[in-house]
Amino acid sequence: MTLPSILIKSAVILGLTLSGTWNVETANAKVNFSVKGPFGTVHGNFSGLQAAIRFDEKDLAGSSVSASIDAKTVSTGIGLRNRDLRKKEEWLNTDTYPRISFRSSHIEKSGDGYKALGELTLKGVTKPAEISFTFTSNGNNGLFKGEFAVKRADYNIGKPGGSVGDVITIVLEVPVNK
Repeated sequence: MTLPSILIKSAVILGLTLSGTWNVETANAKVNFSVKGPFGTVHGNFSGLQAAIRFDEKDLAGSSVSASIDAKTVSTGIGLRNRDLRKKEEWLNTDTYPRISFRSSHIEKSGDGYKALGELTLKGVTKPAEISFTFTSNGNNGLFKGEFAVKRADYNIGKPGGSVGDVITIVLEVPVNK
């Protein structure tokens, strides 16, 4: 076997290995949330998503996602609320619990989209989670759109009952490229 043929075969194998690997466009990724509050729905977001995404519609068994976000980036547009969410133990207490993370165990087809099943770690608590998502690609670019719900009580967020809704809805829009 000649050196050029070894290099060509190596490049093909590397290309196949990386074909389902997507890089997150962190600056354009959106991680939004909403929860019912005492005076209407509270909307907010996180920034700086970090993720390792391996996704191939033809190889779901080989697909995976591992993602995390800095909890201190929480923003609702109201400074006092943001400070309370970051500092108070009853909310996110970001000094003690600086990261929110998700790691898939597997990905499966679901209706017109997919489901990433795995574990969500929030405020030091790890629980099973399921993120429904769609994926559209245009050559070397793509867009993941997803949504899931978190029960506040499961992660010790806020006080039980009260005027804050029991469920936080998370909406994701993650542009990627190869």
